[in-house]
Amino acid sequence: MRFILIMAFSLAHNDEFAMVSPSEQCPPSHLEKLLVEHILADGPIPFSKFMEACLYHPEYGYYMTTRQRIGREGDFFTSSSVHALFGQLIARQLHQMWEILGCPLNFVIAEQGAGEGHLCLDVLSALETDFPEFYSLLCYRIVEISAVNRARQAQLLSRHQKAVSWCQQGDLAGMIGCYLSNELIDAFPVHLVEKRDGKLLEVYVAFENGTFHEVLLDPSTDELSNYLVWMDVDLAEGNRTEINLLAPSWLRAVAGLLRSGFILTIDYGYLAGDFYAPWRTTGTLMSYYQHTSGENPYIRLGEQDLTAHVNFSALRKSGEESGLQQLFYGDQCKFLLGLGFVDALLQAQAREQVPHRAQALRLTLKNLILPDGGMGEIFKVLIQGKNVGPQNLLCARSLRDLPLPALSL
Repeated sequence: MRFILIMAFSLAHNDEFAMVSPSEQCPPSHLEKLLVEHILADGPIPFSKFMEACLYHPEYGYYMTTRQRIGREGDFFTSSSVHALFGQLIARQLHQMWEILGCPLNFVIAEQGAGEGHLCLDVLSALETDFPEFYSLLCYRIVEISAVNRARQAQLLSRHQKAVSWCQQGDLAGMIGCYLSNELIDAFPVHLVEKRDGKLLEVYVAFENGTFHEVLLDPSTDELSNYLVWMDVDLAEGNRTEINLLAPSWLRAVAGLLRSGFILTIDYGYLAGDFYAPWRTTGTLMSYYQHTSGENPYIRLGEQDLTAHVNFSALRKSGEESGLQQLFYGDQCKFLLGLGFVDALLQAQAREQVPHRAQALRLTLKNLILPDGGMGEIFKVLIQGKNVGPQNLLCARSLRDLPLPALSL
């Protein structure tokens, strides 16, 4: 989640369409004009195509422009933007992965969708300090489609320029190491579907009388119904949900790149039983703009983030079918605690000499592990391995296995 509690997508809809104002007092954007022209010329488009244009249009897509997206001046926070400790703890897990593989000289950390580059910076800075031998050998490859992001990443990571390079996903074929993503899959375009009179229908976006309309039509591809069969899901009558066809395809592609190593996926989501539960009637699709969550994807086209929760069951199953072994799956809270969050928090707090700053630090870091709908619970971590065998990862340690925090008395 974008550091705002995700609420269910609840745009009003009926058997034919939902009518939504496209601009809500805002003048039409360039992207909006292009989409309207396309729809009027060729007819309604699947919502997935609409979402893809809003996020990834080469000129006007949300992730392709120069706007500030992350942090106080942006639209949302991520775990890596909360504090450097998040990356520091992940660095510990990456170091153990290197050791598990026999400390190879050609270990690669590949990160896709690195955003501003903060997670990469925090990981590399921690490795440089705590594991200098590993740092001197590794190669950090970033897979990034946005030229704007690549430029920002290069500027932020200038002190680690010897370790960092940019590449296409296919360039990583045969890699040994860890393929890392943090809040990537939630930004893949999704199909919207509904079950009506026992039939699966897909949400298309039309335009008429100055407004976007949602029209329920036959699915644009048989893959949508095949996906639900593959997931062994029978969608409840009247329910709307998302189907992310790209996620399992992406996982299979990444698995094919690895000669040996790990895939570390961090995102917000559920297993299929929760994702497609009968009581989840309107799905998880949300928008984010200036730290405000919304339920209307048809406004501020290209200027607001659109996102949906991840079905982790699909990642697990596609991984198994691709020869991967699940080594860890759990809440972000458990993941970080296993990596020594408590001890690291106490040490960071002890370095703060001013009491109110120490308290502020503690409150900030607590956000990373908050349960009951917070980041620590809604964010999930999945680690899959290829040609590594069963492993006892650091992140899988229970509280009873952790050493007592070092306290200065």
